[in-house]
Amino acid sequence: MKILPVVAPFFASVILSLAFPSPGMAVGDEATLQQELIALEKQSWEAWKNHDGKFFESFLSDDHVEMGFGGVSNKASVVAAVGSKICEVKSYQLDNFELRMLGDGLALLTYHEAQETSCQGTPVPSPCWVSSLYQKRGGHWLNVLYQQTQTAK
Repeated sequence: MKILPVVAPFFASVILSLAFPSPGMAVGDEATLQQELIALEKQSWEAWKNHDGKFFESFLSDDHVEMGFGGVSNKASVVAAVGSKICEVKSYQLDNFELRMLGDGLALLTYHEAQETSCQGTPVPSPCWVSSLYQKRGGHWLNVLYQQTQTAK
C-alpha cells in the first residue's frame, strides 16, 4: 500500500502518545487551547461551505495529509477542491469535541460531524467521526492531518 509509509508512523506515534500522555500543559491552558482549535475547525467548515480556498492556504501545513473517502490528498489538492464549485455544502453540525495533547505543540482534536453535502451530485458520507491533528509551528497552530470515518447507521 502506498499510504502506509505516510500514515503508519503517524498512527504509531498516536498510539504511543495515548499510552504515555504528555504532562506539560495545565488543565486551564488545555481548555483554552481546545476552544481555540474548535474555533479553527469551525472556521474551516465555514470556509469549505463558502468555497474559500484562501483560508485553507494558511490553515493547513505545507505537508498536510488528508485521508478522505476518495483517498489521500495534500494541501494543494485540498485548497483547489475547496476553492472550486465541485461540492455543495447545504448544512453541517459539529459536536462531541475532545482534545488530547500528544506532546509539546501536538494536539489531536476529535469530534462528530453530520452534514448534507454533495460533490458532483453524489452525497458525501455522513455522519462521521473526525480526527484533526494540529501542530504548533512558527507560533501558529496548523492542521497537519485530517481524517473522517463514517459512523454505522
